[in-house]
Amino acid sequence: MKRFALIFALPLFTACGPGGKDAPPGPGGAAANMPPPEVEVVEVGRGAVTLTPELPGRVAAVRTAQVRARVEGIVEKQLFKDGSDVRAGQPLFQLDNRTYRTAAQAAEAEVEVKRLNLKRVESLLPIKAVSQQEADAARAALKQAEAQLARAKLDLENTTVPAAISGRIGRALVTEGALVGRGEATLLATIEQLEPVHVLFTQPNADVLRLKAALAAGKLKSAEGRSVELVLENGQPYPHKGRLTFSDMSVDPGTGAITLKAEFPNPERLLLPGTFVRVRLAQAVAPDAIAVPQRAVLSGAQGQFVLLVGPENKVMPRPVKVGAMAGNRFVIEDGLAGGERLIVSGQQKAKPGAPVKPVAAKAN
Repeated sequence: MKRFALIFALPLFTACGPGGKDAPPGPGGAAANMPPPEVEVVEVGRGAVTLTPELPGRVAAVRTAQVRARVEGIVEKQLFKDGSDVRAGQPLFQLDNRTYRTAAQAAEAEVEVKRLNLKRVESLLPIKAVSQQEADAARAALKQAEAQLARAKLDLENTTVPAAISGRIGRALVTEGALVGRGEATLLATIEQLEPVHVLFTQPNADVLRLKAALAAGKLKSAEGRSVELVLENGQPYPHKGRLTFSDMSVDPGTGAITLKAEFPNPERLLLPGTFVRVRLAQAVAPDAIAVPQRAVLSGAQGQFVLLVGPENKVMPRPVKVGAMAGNRFVIEDGLAGGERLIVSGQQKAKPGAPVKPVAAKAN
């Protein structure tokens, strides 16, 4: 029985021994046979580049009108839907007008009395039954009554509160039954014109000075047209281009920046007042420059750098000096000469000095 057990165990020891197929891999085993990681690369080239910095901006309405009560009264009706589009002159609120209607009727009666009185005085003037002074006083009294009538009619008209401009109106700030206009012109709602819209953005004055110096030295050429583009909060480009309409003549002492304004069409109402955006403003053209995708530039303890694919497809880190923006690319001022293979995707798998498998990057 013991002999049978010993014979049965021999194959097991043989299979687990040094030469068996279950032996652990030694140096240069399975880990060394792993294929190199795949990375996407582009070839660095030189050429004309339009300098287009991305600047922080905020959307503002072209025109904003505050709807206010011009006379005192009780709100009877709200004549619009909150958040709807309204047109200039459209009635928005109706106030109780009974008091003002009565005042207008009384003013009309007063005007009629003064007119008849003037007619009577003027008829007596030729026969010297009244003096010229009395006639002048009667004429002045009529004018005063007519002015009071005009004021009474205006107050009656103001009991209907209209829209001053066309645009989109916000929520009503009062409800039916509210007393408005006592002591001040009560704010009832706000209208904002959303087509087109303005975008206010800032640029550091130091950047502007550097740009002007480079243009004066002939290193850069002026960008014709100065087109303006937007990047929305979700990172997507805005489908419509704008135009630059204003550049401030002074520098904000608190930020050291100047304020600029551009106008954009807004047919889909994608741009709402207060929205933060990124503005791309074409400012100059560099005739011979290197621009690389933003995602290719990395940051480390020693500054910014890129990863290149060198001889034998090994990864080579290269420090670079980043300059202005060119759309969604960085202009490289120093560190690249052109012709290098630049890793733009898969950097987390690329170890300096280790081999990689470079493949052409997909076109964006």
